[in-house]
Amino acid sequence: MKNVLKWLDDYLEISICVVLMSVMTLLIFIQVIMRYVFSSSLSWSEELARYLFIWLIYLGISYGCKIMKHIKIDAALHLFPKKARPYVMLIGDVIFFAFAIYITVTGFQLCGMQIKLTKTSPAMQLPLQYVYAAPMIGMALSAIREVQTILYRIKMIKLGEDPEKGEDF
Repeated sequence: MKNVLKWLDDYLEISICVVLMSVMTLLIFIQVIMRYVFSSSLSWSEELARYLFIWLIYLGISYGCKIMKHIKIDAALHLFPKKARPYVMLIGDVIFFAFAIYITVTGFQLCGMQIKLTKTSPAMQLPLQYVYAAPMIGMALSAIREVQTILYRIKMIKLGEDPEKGEDF
């Protein structure tokens, strides 16, 4: 069980992202071949590719949090004194954690609304709550990764080390 949890912690997001990107690329390639070689097209492929891309984005955010490479402005960080930078990064992580929690809760409410409305996608007739679950799940995973990052940064600050140097914990 411990090995499974370790694998999930290390590879969950990246594994899913690789599968999503591969399926999406293959699907778009098949659609191009169908359209330009066979003069026909699949009615559902572009819609599915769009939904896979949405999931890829939100899981990618979580992966970016895991490896501590999400968007930040390094130039602004270097405006602060060197001793203050770890605390500024920690404050940024706490703010992003709060944002991730907010999006998770809002996504949960939006997902619940989609379940009540029983809306489906136009081409595939896929219940839209599966698409609207992407922000909720992606940001919930991001919140978990941010907790890990915050704990890592606190540990590095206590040890007197540079918390920016550790890419993967």
